Amino acid sequence: MSSLDTLQEAITAQLGARVKKLERAFGELTLTVAGADYLETAMLLRDHADLSFEQLIDLCGVDYSSYRDEPWEGPRYCVVSHLLSLTKNWRLRLKAFCPDDDVPQIASLTEVWSSANWFEREAFDLFGVIFEGHLDLRRILTDYGFIGHPFRKDFPVSGTVEMRYDPDQKRVIYQPVTIEPREIVPRVIREDNYGGLH
Repeated sequence: MSSLDTLQEAITAQLGARVKKLERAFGELTLTVAGADYLETAMLLRDHADLSFEQLIDLCGVDYSSYRDEPWEGPRYCVVSHLLSLTKNWRLRLKAFCPDDDVPQIASLTEVWSSANWFEREAFDLFGVIFEGHLDLRRILTDYGFIGHPFRKDFPVSGTVEMRYDPDQKRVIYQPVTIEPREIVPRVIREDNYGGLH
C-alpha cells in the first residue's frame, strides 16, 4: 500500500461525512469540504495522529465564475490550502467554497497555522474573501485606497484608476484610467519557401 493510499484511508476514516469530495490526480490528493466544516477539518488534519499536518505552506483564493472558460455551477469563491506533514512525509490540498458569492466569507486558519496570516490577507486583498476571526485583515499588496479586488474575473484588466506624480501639486494623485483599450493582433508573415516546402 502506497503512502497516498494510507493518507486517503486516514482522511476517509477520520473526517467521515465532512468529506464532500476526495480526488486523486497526478500523485496528489485534493480534499473538498463545506465552508462550515473548514476550520474544524483543519484542526483535525493538524491534530489527529493519523494525519499530522503540521504546516500550512500556501493558501490562495480562486474565482470559479468562468472556470476553464465554461459556465460554473456552484459557489463562485474557493479557498485552497496546501498542507504538509513532516512527520508522515505527505501533502494535501484542502479546498472549501465560500457559501455566499456576494459577500464571500470563511473561517480564518490563523489560530490553526500562524503562516495563514499573510496568505489570508492576500486572498482578501485580491479576491475579497473575508476571513472570520482574522485579527488583522487588511490589504497587503494593493494601496489602502484601492477599490475592488483585482484577481476577480470581472475586474477590468486595465483597472479603474491610475496614480501618478503631479509635479504641479507635488504629490501623488489618483485619476480615472487614461489607457485606451485596444486589441493587439499579431502580424503573420508568410514566405512561399519557408522551411523548404514548395
